[in-house]
Amino acid sequence: MESFYEKLEQIEGRHDELVLLMAKPEVASDYDAFQRLAKEIATLNETVTLYRQLKDAKSEQKGNYSLIVAEEEAEIIALAKEEAKVLDSQVGTLEDLLKLALLPKDPNDDKNVIVEIRKGTGGDEAANFAGDLFRMYSRYAQLKGWLVEVLDSHESSVEGFSEIVFSVKGKGVFSRLKFERGVHRVQRVPTTEASGRIHTSTSTVAVLPEAEEVDVRIHPDDLRIDVFHSGGAGGQNVNKVATAIRIVHNPSGIIVTCQEERSQHKNKSKAMEILRARLYQQEQSKHQQEISASRKAQVGSAERAEKIRTYNIPQDRVTDHRIGKSFFGIPKILDGNIDELVDMLVANEQEIILGEALIV
Repeated sequence: MESFYEKLEQIEGRHDELVLLMAKPEVASDYDAFQRLAKEIATLNETVTLYRQLKDAKSEQKGNYSLIVAEEEAEIIALAKEEAKVLDSQVGTLEDLLKLALLPKDPNDDKNVIVEIRKGTGGDEAANFAGDLFRMYSRYAQLKGWLVEVLDSHESSVEGFSEIVFSVKGKGVFSRLKFERGVHRVQRVPTTEASGRIHTSTSTVAVLPEAEEVDVRIHPDDLRIDVFHSGGAGGQNVNKVATAIRIVHNPSGIIVTCQEERSQHKNKSKAMEILRARLYQQEQSKHQQEISASRKAQVGSAERAEKIRTYNIPQDRVTDHRIGKSFFGIPKILDGNIDELVDMLVANEQEIILGEALIV
């Protein structure tokens, strides 16, 4: 607990230092410097306020304990003990709030996301499962009041997708969906399996924080843009009019295709949205290895052993291997009811980050 309080003392000291700096005439007259200091103070205010409340509560707690030890009147001791219960609870609550306040904030948590689901091992069954995952996330987004838009998709020869890319927009989307990145494994009996044998298949999920133009600067000379005829459903219009877009970013080698819209302009806009997200993720992976930011780390090679979660259909059980917990009621889960699971992943991440933050 010592390092916890040491960090809080350091934060309070930095806060007080900034307040004194802002009071200096040379800083007050420098707009940029003043705004920079004000912004840093704003990030510390909540923690400092809670810490000062904690110090006051602990001071009262100490005085109350001293009264219990020194007092001889039974009635006063009884009242002091009741007060001690209240103060103990208050101190515990404030300490818990401060532990959360000390956690480093993921700068992407409030961003919208682009989700990429691809079939892994398992052939047609893997493609079918990719479709199940897309429906699960679409339903989850609907329950949360988020907006889903398909950016690119490639349907398989059976029900499902070999690949589907879509955006999810709303409040705090990345903070919830970031835990979905990785390899998802399903165990079930395919409808085509006459002998009733259980098959194991996988699909990969990548979750990319959406990047604004200010986050990623893309030079037009670095792009090769191809226009071609869309494939798949769409009737004669798709076959006659070249509207599909392929963008190649030469410096990185990233290739993006989009053919969802019948408008060349809209497909290009969506393709650029995907490209910005992938470049942003690539740049982040160089500086934030602890977040498993690179797309390669997110999806692995899609082998059955590389899994974050297993959906065991016959046993009606979903197991998240990162937290070692199982959840029952697969139909409900695949219908988008994954908040309980995500809440546990959030709590697990907070515990890990807090442990790292308190290492001196």
